[in-house]
Amino acid sequence: MALHAILSASSASRWMACPPSARLEQNYKNKTSAFAAEGTLAHELGELNLKLALKEISIRKFNSEFKKIEAHELFSNDMPDYVAMYVDTCMEKVSEAKAVTPDALLKIEARLNFSEWVPEGFGTGDFVVIADGTMEVCDLKYGKGIPVSAVDNKQMRLYALGAIAEFSFLYDIKKVKMTIIQPRLDSISTDEISVEDLISWANEFVKPTADLAFKGEGEYCAGGHCGFCNAKAVCRAREEKNMELAKYEFSDGPTLTEDEIADIIGKCDELAKWAKDIQEYALEQAVTGIAYPGWKLVEGRSNRKFTDKEAIENILWEHDHDIYKPKELRGITDMERTIGKKRLGELVGDYIEKPLGKPVLVLESDKREVFNKATTDFEMVPNG
Repeated sequence: MALHAILSASSASRWMACPPSARLEQNYKNKTSAFAAEGTLAHELGELNLKLALKEISIRKFNSEFKKIEAHELFSNDMPDYVAMYVDTCMEKVSEAKAVTPDALLKIEARLNFSEWVPEGFGTGDFVVIADGTMEVCDLKYGKGIPVSAVDNKQMRLYALGAIAEFSFLYDIKKVKMTIIQPRLDSISTDEISVEDLISWANEFVKPTADLAFKGEGEYCAGGHCGFCNAKAVCRAREEKNMELAKYEFSDGPTLTEDEIADIIGKCDELAKWAKDIQEYALEQAVTGIAYPGWKLVEGRSNRKFTDKEAIENILWEHDHDIYKPKELRGITDMERTIGKKRLGELVGDYIEKPLGKPVLVLESDKREVFNKATTDFEMVPNG
């Protein structure tokens, strides 16, 4: 079996919407990022803390392994605070399960095989709790950029299918809960489905779609799921969709109407993302020697930099020059990484406030409250 599943649970929302993309993207480089590496480290810390909480390892073993994690360049002092939210949530699930079934099954970093419905399909469930009647799969999302909901989440459903295939013979599981914990967004999202409905979904939708995707067949379909596809910059279906978005038939008159502006705003983000993806891809290819008609690769601007700051300090200090910047407090996020989110709150929480954010236009489906200019202006008027 391959180290990385072609039809992974993490990319399920994409290959289920666009089956042939699973094979197409194999022809293009899979990019990794520091954010992904940071998430992996947070998962390791979460696993370690759960093992300690469940008494699967000794304190001595915990301390030894924690030192290794702490020494990693991506470790920050606020990471344990955020991971604690994930661990506390999982332990609450344990208490609930054991209240019903004293010998409830608990699995940390469980390898889940859902190949009954998805060819070579497997994944890792961060934490699985199984008691009579109910199974719950918990997943840690350490990123803070995009909120992820557990409701109708295809990745979580595939994990649940793998857990059912693996453990259903031990317990009479009637329903499945799926929980996503995003500590850096202070978000916990849970969805619930009956095993009967989950299996029906798997047989009627997942299996036929996965069979197409594994063979690289089916219809290409561009959409929001394109964001993490390796072929997103060169995909013809995405190009056709965005070119269609770019077409606009304006009504008569020297200015745009409110309806026209509303329609155009909805298209801007996707068009901008598509254009940026193509620009970045073209630059990467040009560096390797690929030539694009009418374009050439040149050296961009760069800034001068010191090569030996200590030597410069010694030389200029002797000549009595003012060479240092004034002291400046770190930003709050930087301080949390340095001191720890919890500890910083304990020490100076009374001196931290969150001012009102600037108004932004979003879709009506956004869950945030409508910006009330009159109320906001009133709140921002100083006393006196």
